Amino acid sequence: GMMVATDGNVRTTVACQKGSLNDGLKVAFTAGSVMGFTVVGLGLFGLGVMFWLLSMGRTAAQATQIMAGFGFGASSIALFARVAGGIYTKAADVGADLVGKVEAGIDEDDPHNPAVIADNVGDNVGDVAGMGADLFESYVGSIIAAATIGSKS
Repeated sequence: GMMVATDGNVRTTVACQKGSLNDGLKVAFTAGSVMGFTVVGLGLFGLGVMFWLLSMGRTAAQATQIMAGFGFGASSIALFARVAGGIYTKAADVGADLVGKVEAGIDEDDPHNPAVIADNVGDNVGDVAGMGADLFESYVGSIIAAATIGSKS
């Protein structure tokens, strides 16, 4: 997902420079849809496998209720992905500020500052991985909640 996001940023910039704003928008939506379909695919695959394994020897209502643990796991993954990306982003941002402004006397986002690359990587990790994990958690939680409500009737 992060590789596609990084390549998508470059391709969107080139499409806007060489074509129109609409061309760049098409490339951006196409690149963003990769992460969306990955989240949906992994969520459905994980839920399907877990339901299949848990439904052996149990009723559908029991298996659905036990699947709440899968939702808790998705929540904890989302928490750690968001926190890890945030820590990396902040560390790189502070490094860019200290080295660039204090020691070298250059701006924070100046291409001559080597910490700008680390700052951009941290932003990418925080945004792509963190938000992807958040979407996965929301998607899985919503499906489990609906399945639990549906299995009670």
